[in-house]
Amino acid sequence: TGFEGRCDAILFTNDLAYKPTNDSKILPTWRRTMLGLPDVPIEKNGYDLIVVGGGYAGMGAAISAARMGCKVALIQNRPVLGGNGSSEIRVWAQGDTRRGPYPHIGEIIEELSDHARLCPGPAEIYEDEKKLRIVRAEKNIDLFLNHHAYKVDVEQDRITAVYALDTRSSSDKRFVGRLVADCTGHGTIGALAGADFDMTRTGHMGMTNLWRWRFTDSPKPFPAIDWALDLEEGDFPYPGRPSLRGGKPDAGAGEWFWETGFHKHPIDDLEYMRDTNMRAMYGAFNALKNRGAYAKRDPSGKAHATAELIWSAHIGGPRESRRLLGDVVLSKSDVVDGRSFKDAMVPTTWSIDLHHPKKQYAKKFPDNPFISYATFEHRVLHKKPYIVPYRCFYSRNISNLFMAGRCASVTHEALGTVRVMKTGGMMGEVVGRAAAVCTIHKCSPRDVYQGFLDELIVLIKLPGNTYRPTTTSPFVIPPVALRPPPTGSPRHVGVDPARLGGIVIDDSQAKLTGRWIASTYAPNFVGTRYLHDDKTGKGDKSIRYDFKVPRTGRYEVRLSYTHSTSRATKVPVTLETAKGAKIATVNQQTKPPLPHGFVSLGVFDFDAKKTASVVISNRGTVGHVIADAVHVIEAK
Repeated sequence: TGFEGRCDAILFTNDLAYKPTNDSKILPTWRRTMLGLPDVPIEKNGYDLIVVGGGYAGMGAAISAARMGCKVALIQNRPVLGGNGSSEIRVWAQGDTRRGPYPHIGEIIEELSDHARLCPGPAEIYEDEKKLRIVRAEKNIDLFLNHHAYKVDVEQDRITAVYALDTRSSSDKRFVGRLVADCTGHGTIGALAGADFDMTRTGHMGMTNLWRWRFTDSPKPFPAIDWALDLEEGDFPYPGRPSLRGGKPDAGAGEWFWETGFHKHPIDDLEYMRDTNMRAMYGAFNALKNRGAYAKRDPSGKAHATAELIWSAHIGGPRESRRLLGDVVLSKSDVVDGRSFKDAMVPTTWSIDLHHPKKQYAKKFPDNPFISYATFEHRVLHKKPYIVPYRCFYSRNISNLFMAGRCASVTHEALGTVRVMKTGGMMGEVVGRAAAVCTIHKCSPRDVYQGFLDELIVLIKLPGNTYRPTTTSPFVIPPVALRPPPTGSPRHVGVDPARLGGIVIDDSQAKLTGRWIASTYAPNFVGTRYLHDDKTGKGDKSIRYDFKVPRTGRYEVRLSYTHSTSRATKVPVTLETAKGAKIATVNQQTKPPLPHGFVSLGVFDFDAKKTASVVISNRGTVGHVIADAVHVIEAK
């Protein structure tokens, strides 16, 4: 078909009755012979810590341990580092660092982080080469890219070796070390070793394959694909500009909420989730190119005939699968109630953010939902971070196993806050320092908590760029070290749209014309951000919020914005209904009179069969125009 084909192996035989079996040893032996590989794995030993997984958690663990003098093997099954934050998947890294009682935690992660401003964006903004350069600069790290860990040796309650296949050469390696850190996200190493784990089998968060497209100067054909989802206008949210954090977009995008797999097996069905994401992407793009009104125009008036796909993630970005269990299993109530632990170390500042299928887009494919929405709980963690305890970062029944990232010891609900990349990276930093304590005392991760917690605290109080060649060498602290951020960080968190009732159309669901900039600087907004126009392009920008009411009748329409003296005083807002258009102006320097930053545009008649719209424009305005959310409530 030319689309998304995969091939694992091709077998040539003159025996037409031959059927290879999964447990056959003939094919692997034959392949090793033909490739000139040894019959037994190549031994790689002498490691204090074996880190499996090269995302933010794995990089944080490997560098932290190496700078404390440990000899580290970092095993990554991809050609790049960064995991979901790499150019292969293109999720921006989230989670505040350097907060709480140990403000140097997070300095290594800030050193590594790309600070991407688009999700998804161009490949270069994820800075794969910078991550590789920083890891390779550590003399105590042996980096093994394109090595897939698939087996472990276990004696009693200890992992004694990790096996990895070089996916380029098919050579096998056996890694031997005293300690192992599972930073795979899926808890793969822990599961192979028999570690206790939990997994939400249904109703969990799904997986996203991000994608990007753009307009061109000439028509571009796009074929109908018979295996794509059969989508038409209204079956999916318009894939407009990617989320912004001060960056300049050059394309539309399928963003985080193009997500599937909520009721599929979190491990066994990952390929199914990937295929569903691809089917949804191609079905949506076919609708843009070849079907109905989309094929004739977009919100800025351009014809989709000139649109072309420019990138899609062939690797999915999963959110939830196995969670390895430690001596503490962090719960939602621990976070919401602010329960404190004496070994509390890693700040989590992300909301308890869980994803669910969006019913609006699940009607056509109820068994295969592919668009999500987020629910939030305890949305003020950035003001007072919750501090996650060390006991969430080692296994309760495999004595030499650490874990960091989204496979740490938490419940399904608590995963909603700790799962973002920078938070997982800080877990890795703590694991790396704890591995140094284990190496010095030849003890287990649990022993660190029970007998050497004070020593661990001494290490995590050191700046992130502190290093020593061996665990017995004196520390070297370079003169330049990152400072912790100020306590009054000008970042705010918005209200959960699901709590407002009625119909809420957030700016993330609206159709944008022109360049708009996302911000969280001012308080009292809806969702995860609000938008404003910049100083250029006055009159060229608009935002369109489309909606349908559930039943014909009268509804009040409200508009939210963040007020300031820098705002425009006469923002044109057009309400389009089946009975015509009504134009109002809003003074955005005046504080909105209704809760959560809303002002009423009035009460109007709506037809349940007709799409209505609210359009905000910056035409004729002086000062910034703010666009946040539209709230539609049935009139009493």
